[in-house]
Amino acid sequence: MIPWVHLDRTEIPGGGELKLSQRGDEFSIRLAGAELMNSRLSGSEEALATLACARIAGRKKPRILIGGLGMGFTLRAALSVLGPGAEVVVAELLPAVVHWARGPMAPLFNGCLDDPRVTVEVADVADLIGAGGWDAILLDVDNGPDGLTRASNDGLYSLAGLARARRALTGGGVLAIWSQGPDRAFAERFSRAGFAVEETTAKAHRGKSGRRHVIWLGTPGDARRAAPRRQ
Repeated sequence: MIPWVHLDRTEIPGGGELKLSQRGDEFSIRLAGAELMNSRLSGSEEALATLACARIAGRKKPRILIGGLGMGFTLRAALSVLGPGAEVVVAELLPAVVHWARGPMAPLFNGCLDDPRVTVEVADVADLIGAGGWDAILLDVDNGPDGLTRASNDGLYSLAGLARARRALTGGGVLAIWSQGPDRAFAERFSRAGFAVEETTAKAHRGKSGRRHVIWLGTPGDARRAAPRRQ
């Protein structure tokens, strides 16, 4: 068995520490011993992008905002289905994560950070949402609404935060949210914020059985909807 090698660590604003480790060609990012990301588990992060981009297919110059760079799976999947006129902005709060993407984890990113359609902003995605004019907003921040890393992430998933994202979308735009698991209270809150919501699951490991994660897709709709539609 190849041992894990510790590569780097970085502090999280508000407390806590992320640790990057490598074992052969496998990477892991952990917080307080709990694994947040693993390079062998990319299926649901890719589905976040492909499901959202399918909703805006046909737009010649879509503007996409991705919250969370992670290991680049959502970004790469988005680029694979978007046309040459797309603009993709990735908001990553931690400079170290961007450094890891261009350093030890560069093979995972496969040059996508140099794609002319991509801009990476070291910023809180909540600040960029307010710029508005987004055709799609994709949030893969923390572990979803029931987060682990930052209490301030709760603001993204509050009723006010969701309503703010709705106002930032263009007509027919989509807000897509990744979560480690189901959250009925959040799904209902998403609907109350003025979205028509669909909830689906995606395999963490592409093409294999095992853990499933949840993806919510919301389009501005009837705020009186009582519950999301599940697929």
